[in-house]
Amino acid sequence: MPLTNILLILLIVLAVAAVVAVVFLVRLFVQLRTTAAEAEKTLVEVRVLAGHLSELDLEIKARVEELGDTLRVSRKAAGGLSEAAMLVSSKLLPAPAKFLPFVLPVARFVFRQMKKKKENHHVE
Repeated sequence: MPLTNILLILLIVLAVAAVVAVVFLVRLFVQLRTTAAEAEKTLVEVRVLAGHLSELDLEIKARVEELGDTLRVSRKAAGGLSEAAMLVSSKLLPAPAKFLPFVLPVARFVFRQMKKKKENHHVE
C-alpha cells in the first residue's frame, strides 16, 4: 500500500506540473500573438515612413541641384564683377584713385569722431 500512495502522490505532482506547463505555454502563445500583431503594425508604419523618407530625399536632391545652378550663376556674376572692377580700377581711374578703398574708411572714421566731439561739446 505505501507504494500505491507514493505513485498516487507522484501522479498528482506530475498532473499539477503538466497543468502549470500548459498554462505557461498558453500564456506564452498569447503573448507571442500580441507581439506579432504589434510587429505587423510597426512594419506598416516603417513602410509609410520609408516612403516619406524617399520623397524627402528626392525633394532634397532637387533643391541641391537648384542650389548648384544658383551657385554657378553667382560664380559667373562674381567673375564678371571682378573683371569690371579690374577694368575700372586699371583703365578708367587714375593711379591715386586706387587708394580710395583705404582712404574712404579712414576719412569716414575721422568725420564721425569730429561729429561726436561737436555733439559732446553742445551737450555740455
